[in-house]
Amino acid sequence: MNVQLRQLEALVAVADAGTFTDAAASLGLSQAAVSRAVAALETALGVRLLERTTRHVSPTATGARVLPAARRVLAEVAHLERTVTRPAELRIGYAWAALGKHTRRLQRAWAAAHPDVPLVFVQSATATAGLGEGLADVAVIRRPIDDARFATTLIGTEARLAAVATDNALARRRSVRMADLARYTVALDSRTGTTTPQLWPPGATPASTRESHGVDEWLTLIAAGQAVGVTSEATANQNPRPGVAYRAVRDAPPIEVRLAWWRDDPPSRLGELVTLARAAYA
Repeated sequence: MNVQLRQLEALVAVADAGTFTDAAASLGLSQAAVSRAVAALETALGVRLLERTTRHVSPTATGARVLPAARRVLAEVAHLERTVTRPAELRIGYAWAALGKHTRRLQRAWAAAHPDVPLVFVQSATATAGLGEGLADVAVIRRPIDDARFATTLIGTEARLAAVATDNALARRRSVRMADLARYTVALDSRTGTTTPQLWPPGATPASTRESHGVDEWLTLIAAGQAVGVTSEATANQNPRPGVAYRAVRDAPPIEVRLAWWRDDPPSRLGELVTLARAAYA
């Protein structure tokens, strides 16, 4: 068996993007190169990992079992590289909206305290917001991480907002309830989003849901009136979009915002970062 890292990277990129074209763009490769890498991995393992159609690509049953292992391998390799090449900056990963309205406050406070160590925010649409992939030293997390390799700490909470098309009747209200949204198709991002059907009471879940892949696709669906959504207030602050109205949700629980890092390799000045982040939310 001759499995190579570039093959695992191609598999994960295609699974995340949903198409070979988008995966190639994210990796900076040609579509043909990504296709060859995935095909070579399938040959090496002797199994089919992806179902291919003219419009979309999805994991097979075997592929769904292989993907978590592939992500773990890539994360460990990235961690190995990071232990010997620490950058002269502190990178904070996020999947959707950094710290929302608190982002600038934290940046200013950090710059005043550490002008020689830039605080850089990096967007990564992965479950660990770039932490597991070696793109970030610390990650902003709004959903639980079920991985003992990472430690987390609470820095604040955020309200949940509904996102609806501006021509939707709900946009004329100042606030809505979860039951109001359940009548529509609800856009979800099961990989990085904070909304699941379990957010609704039993027996009152949405009539239908639609999977999206990242904040931009999520917003595009909502602006077109093809779905509604529920998200953190940070999304509204950092991702305004023509055609999308954000409204308070009166009966939804708040979202806990945490910072996460590698348990066995915390970044320097972590304690100061946590203190400043909590102060920003306070």
